[in-house]
Amino acid sequence: MELLFLVWRQYRWPFIGVMALSLASAALGIGLIAFINQRLIETVDVSLTVLPEFLGLLLLLMAVTLGSQLALTVLGHHFVYRLRGEFIKRILDTRVERIERLGSASLLAGLTSDIRNITIAFVRLPELVQGIVLAFGSAAYLAMLSTKMLLVTVVWMAITIWGGFVLVARVYKHMATLRETEDRLYADYQTVLEGRKELTLNRERAEFIFRQQYEPNASAYRHHIIRADTFHLSAVNWSNIMMLGAIGLVFWMANGLGWADTAVAATYSLTLLFLRTPLLSAVGALPTLLTAQVAFNKLNKFELAPFRAAFPRPRPQTGWQTLELRDVVFHYQDNAFSIGPVNLTIHRGELLFLIGGNGSGKSTLAMLLTGLYQPQSGTILLDGRPVSADGPEDYRQLFSAVFTDVWLFDRLLGPGGKPADPQRVEKWLAHLKMARKLELSDGRICNLQLSKGQKKRVALLLALAEDRDIILLDEWAADQDPHFRREFYQVLLPLMQEMGKTIFAISHDDHYFIHADRLLEMRNGQLSELMGEERDAASRDAVARTA
Repeated sequence: MELLFLVWRQYRWPFIGVMALSLASAALGIGLIAFINQRLIETVDVSLTVLPEFLGLLLLLMAVTLGSQLALTVLGHHFVYRLRGEFIKRILDTRVERIERLGSASLLAGLTSDIRNITIAFVRLPELVQGIVLAFGSAAYLAMLSTKMLLVTVVWMAITIWGGFVLVARVYKHMATLRETEDRLYADYQTVLEGRKELTLNRERAEFIFRQQYEPNASAYRHHIIRADTFHLSAVNWSNIMMLGAIGLVFWMANGLGWADTAVAATYSLTLLFLRTPLLSAVGALPTLLTAQVAFNKLNKFELAPFRAAFPRPRPQTGWQTLELRDVVFHYQDNAFSIGPVNLTIHRGELLFLIGGNGSGKSTLAMLLTGLYQPQSGTILLDGRPVSADGPEDYRQLFSAVFTDVWLFDRLLGPGGKPADPQRVEKWLAHLKMARKLELSDGRICNLQLSKGQKKRVALLLALAEDRDIILLDEWAADQDPHFRREFYQVLLPLMQEMGKTIFAISHDDHYFIHADRLLEMRNGQLSELMGEERDAASRDAVARTA
C-alpha cells in the first residue's frame, strides 16, 4: 500500500525496530507452543521448574507482544500527527482560488473523516502485522513437525485467505463510494448550520433541503456502509469457520490418513488455535487499512500546494511610492466571468474609493490587488519593478484587509507576528467605540459574540494593529449605523491617512465620495476612473450610476 510505503520512507529505522520487535514476539509465541509440545504433550515433565519456566515465557511473550504493538501504534500516531500538520500547512500555502474551487466542506471532510480513518488504521495496524508475522513463523515451526500436513493446511489457509480477500475487495469498493458520499453529507451539514436562520423562517425550503438533498445522501451512505459491513462481517465469519475447519482437517489427516501421531495433531491444533485470534484480527484490520488508503487517495486528489515546512519571512517593502497594475487579466476557471485588462496606478498615501454594481468585478479586483489571486496575464509592479510570482509573501505583506465575509481572530498581532502595540490598540479601541465592548487579556480578545457591525470594527482593529502600508476595506461601512458611518468617513479615514496608510475602499456611500482622493468604477469587468462631471454625478447618486 502507498500509505505504508510513505511510512517506510519517513520512519525507516523506527519501522525496522518495530518489525524486529514483532519478529521477536512471533518467535516467543512459537517458542511457547514448542515448550508446551515438548514439555507437556510429548514427554510430560513433572519437575518443579516447568511451571516457573512456563510462566516466565508467558510473561515475556506478553511484554514483548505489548511492546511491539505499542511501538507500532505510537509510530502510527506520529505519522498521523505529521500528516495532519502537513495537510494544514499545504492548505495555508495553496492559492486562494484553488481553495475556493475545492470548497470548505470537502476540505473539512479531509481534515476530520480522512485523517480519522487513517488514525484508526494505524491503531489496527499492529493486529495485521502481528497476524502476518505469526502466520509465517508458525508455518516454519509446523513444517518441522509434518511437511505433508503443512502443505494441506497451507492450501486450506490459502483458500481461506483468498475468500477473505474477495470479500474485503467488495468492502474497499463500497468504502471508496462511501467517501464521496461523505463530501455531500458535509455540504448538507454546512447548509443546515450556516443557513439555520433562513431555514427556520422558510419551512418549505427546510423540508426541501431535508427531503431532496440530505435524505438521498444519507440513504446512499446507509446503503454503502451496510454493504461494506456485510462483506466485512462475512469475511470475518468465513475466516473464523475455516480456521475451525482446519483443526478438524488436521485430526483427520493425523488419525484418518495416519500422517502423524496424536501429539503432532494436538500441537498443530494448538498452533492453529493460537493463530486464530491474530488472523481474525488481521482480517478485521484489513478493511480499516483499505479505508485509510481511500482516505489517503482522497487527500492527494485535492492537489494542494507541495509541503514546505518553513513559513517564508517576507522582505520589508519600505519606502515604496507607486503600485501599478498593468494590463492585468483574470478569468475564472469556467470562463463565466473575467476582468481586464486592468490598468491602475496607486500612489502611496492615497485614499481611493471603488464603486460598481453587483458582479461587476470589484471583489475580484480586490483579490488581485492584494495578491490573493494571480493574474493570468499582465503584471503588478511596485515602483516599476515587477512583483515576483515566486515570492508573493513579499508583496502581500503590504496589505491588511477587511473583507465582506469577515473572519475574526482572537489574537492581536503587530508587525512580524509580534504582540500588537498596546498604545495603538487602546487608541483605536476608543476611536472605534469598542473600548467598553471588548475584553482584552494579554493581547487576546476574550469575547467575540458581537453584532455584524461590531465584528467589522474588531476586524479593522486587527488590521490596524498589523501596521501595514495598505488597508483594503470591502464594503466596511455597510453594516454600521448612520452616525458611526459618518464618523468612519469623516474622522477615521483621515486618521489612517495621517498614519501614512494607503486606503483602498469599496463603497457605495455616495454622500462621502467627496472625501476620496480618487473615485474608481468597475463595470462589466472593466476599470475606469471617474473625474469631473462623471465624479460629480456619481457623488450625487451612485445607485443610478451603477444600475
